[in-house]
Amino acid sequence: MFANVTDPAVIVPLAAALAIGLGSLGPALGIGMAVRAAMEALGRNPEAEGAIRITMIIGAALAEAVAIYAFVVAIVIAFVL
Repeated sequence: MFANVTDPAVIVPLAAALAIGLGSLGPALGIGMAVRAAMEALGRNPEAEGAIRITMIIGAALAEAVAIYAFVVAIVIAFVL
């Protein structure tokens, strides 16, 4: 009924799935909070749209980099280990 949990054929896909799943959770929350804050700032100060947009895009790119690192780690776990 249950697979042997010490078998690498069972552990490796599970580890890769956990790496990308947990690794993308933080960036998703961070990007969501950054966009929400940017939209609130735009609502309060519409004249600063250019500066707010650039700052939001830089923040989203940095948060997305963490998700890319998690993806690379998951690929390494899945195909190298």
